Formats: sequence, structure tokens, C-alpha cells
Amino acid sequence: MCMIVGEALNRRADVQKRVAQLESRVAACALAQEGEEPPENPDELLAELDGLCDELEDLIARINQTNATARLASGETVTAGLARRDVIGMRQGALRAAINAATGRGLGLGVSRYSRSEIRMVRQVRVGELQSRLDGLAKERRELDNSLQQHNWQANLIE
Repeated sequence: MCMIVGEALNRRADVQKRVAQLESRVAACALAQEGEEPPENPDELLAELDGLCDELEDLIARINQTNATARLASGETVTAGLARRDVIGMRQGALRAAINAATGRGLGLGVSRYSRSEIRMVRQVRVGELQSRLDGLAKERRELDNSLQQHNWQANLIE
């Protein structure tokens, strides 16, 4: 049966959640008071965990292999697009931090002073320019996300 990338990504997320749940359940069964039975059979849980980990490994490898060879409309590989999206996010975070620091957002600070004896804080960045750059990055990321989503729901996963 042929699976598309979007389905594989959904399955990967489901398997990852299930692995996390099993990890907690195994931990809860790892110790029991002498003479008492654990709430579940840890060997059965570990066997299920092993099977899910094997499935997850296969899914991740196939998704990565597909993304390394598939191309977006821009011509770049999906892997390159994902890397670009991650870096755009990092740039957005840095610009937001600079804007917040320059405007005193979240800190209750202003850029003025109460009296002449206080130290005056002066902005060292142009907030408007940073905001414009941030807006441009947001647009670029939205467009890239749309292209990646289109790929995910159209491309077949490598077998």
C-alpha cells in the first residue's frame, strides 16, 4: 500500500506519542512491592515498545529519504526547505527578542528616564526596520510552509 508523506508524518506523531505513553507505563511497572503484581505485564509492554520503535525508525528513514530526493516548486529539495524554515524561525526569534528588548516589552521598561539623575537608555536598533524584516520573514515562512504542506499531501513516501 502506497502512503503519502502527510500520512507518514501523522503516523510518526502517533507512534511517538504511543512510545512516550508506553515509557511511562513501563516505568510504573518496573517496581512492585514484594508479593504484589505490577499493574501491567512489563514484558508485554516492552515488546510493544520494541515494535513501535522499529516502526518509528522505518518511518523516519523513509520520510527523510523522500524529503532528500523530492523537490518543491522552487526547485530546492524538501530537506533544504525544512532547513530554511528552521533558520527562518531562528531569525524571527532573534528579531523578536531585539524588538522586545528595544521597546521594553514584557519588562515594564521604557526608553526614558524619570529624572535627570537617572541613566537614560537609548535604543541602538531601528525597531521599524527590524519589524519590517520580521514581517518579510513571516511572509517567507508562510509561503514555504504552504509549499511544504502541498508536498506532504501530494508526494508518495519512498518504499
